[in-house]
Amino acid sequence: MKKIIKTKNAPETIGPYSQAVKVNGFLFSAGQIGIDPSTGQLVDGGAEKEIKQVIKNLDFILKAEGLNRTHITKLTVYVTNLSTFNILNNAFTHYFNGSDFPARSTVEVSALPLGASVEVDLIAFIS
Repeated sequence: MKKIIKTKNAPETIGPYSQAVKVNGFLFSAGQIGIDPSTGQLVDGGAEKEIKQVIKNLDFILKAEGLNRTHITKLTVYVTNLSTFNILNNAFTHYFNGSDFPARSTVEVSALPLGASVEVDLIAFIS
């Protein structure tokens, strides 16, 4: 059975897709960029500020289903410049704070929606 996940605490989607979908014991999020849900705008400050906002947005999506970061099994990260790799590593080290790290792929892309420098989607296992 498939369930569409929607929370007002994370940004509205900017296209015809869902924030996340829960199916067969997994939650799949759409890609999140650093949009502040209170303004609907991309946060200022580049990759470091954006990844912090992305993490907040993903947390709200997880919380909407009673999940947290320990349920994340896979992250896919898209960046417009791989030189931000250390910024990402630092943010994820802090975010996971001693819990097991999920699998992760990081891909450099030519552009992201709204001029963002980073986008992240996740797969979470629902135990």
